[in-house]
Amino acid sequence: MNLRIKDVAEAAGVSVTTVSRVLSNNGPVRDTVRQRVLSAIEQLGYRPNAAARRLRSGDTATIGLIVSDVRNPFFTEVSRAVEDAAYQQGLRVILCNTDENPEKEAMYLRLMEEERVTGVIYSPTHDAAQRFKAQAYDFPVVMIDRAAPAGSADAVVLDNRDASARLVEHLVERGYRRIAGLFGNASTTGRERHEGFMDALRRHDLPAQAEFVEPNPESALLHVGAWLAGEPAARPDAIVASNGLLLLGAYRAMRARSTTPLADVALAGFDNDAWTELVSPGVTVIAQPVYEIGKNAMQLLTQRLADPSMSTRTLVLPGELVIRGSTERRAVLAGG
Repeated sequence: MNLRIKDVAEAAGVSVTTVSRVLSNNGPVRDTVRQRVLSAIEQLGYRPNAAARRLRSGDTATIGLIVSDVRNPFFTEVSRAVEDAAYQQGLRVILCNTDENPEKEAMYLRLMEEERVTGVIYSPTHDAAQRFKAQAYDFPVVMIDRAAPAGSADAVVLDNRDASARLVEHLVERGYRRIAGLFGNASTTGRERHEGFMDALRRHDLPAQAEFVEPNPESALLHVGAWLAGEPAARPDAIVASNGLLLLGAYRAMRARSTTPLADVALAGFDNDAWTELVSPGVTVIAQPVYEIGKNAMQLLTQRLADPSMSTRTLVLPGELVIRGSTERRAVLAGG
């Protein structure tokens, strides 16, 4: 039976307005009348149409979360943090995955408008970040992992340039000189990490070998495999990967060529995924404060909703260099 609020009103002997006030807990209702309405609701088994109520009020109590690649453990953990924080505030989350595809990205942004979401947390592609205009949307946006041009939107990001430079400095200090890098080609993150990589190499007057690739394991497997199959004199003695999926693909390429894949070429990269600790002798990484990124993004969104006129903010968080056996000193690796 499709019960309506009118049915509850008739059963309780009150007006539809009174039932609405009881359901929303908004407006004066005498205790005796409130109890009569609640009893009628229970007896009839009435369930309010929450969607219709949200549409009437204009507040859907829903957050959109648009991530670049849900397979990437980084975004899995960020999503968990956002969902945890949203749940504590009585908000629902719509999760969308773009695969770094601008067409899917545009489609999901339109979906957010159609669903009249309260706000959006979003990791944009490079081009979308550069074109972003907050006034184009009816909801506030907080960016994660990638930032728009200054002043365009709130954002929570890693200090990418510094973190990438620290990886190179670590490798140089350990004796490596032919350092190659793989960088995602679809985001500002990959470009910033490439800049830090190049900065550090220039400081030490070292040659640069770097490629922008699709940010997935298959691309890394292909490119690292080609590097390792090259002439020994041109082969890198260390490889840096700019995200966890590229790092995984690089390791797979090294393992395909050797039963001791980290014995001849050092490997380092971003994202402290579980496998990086489990493989022997462990992979050196920049560990991102992933849960904090999601939690802080939700806090920025909440503050933006409370005060839409406040100045935009970019929260830059540091990464932690986790040193493991994949970057042992070159002298040790060479037997000297």
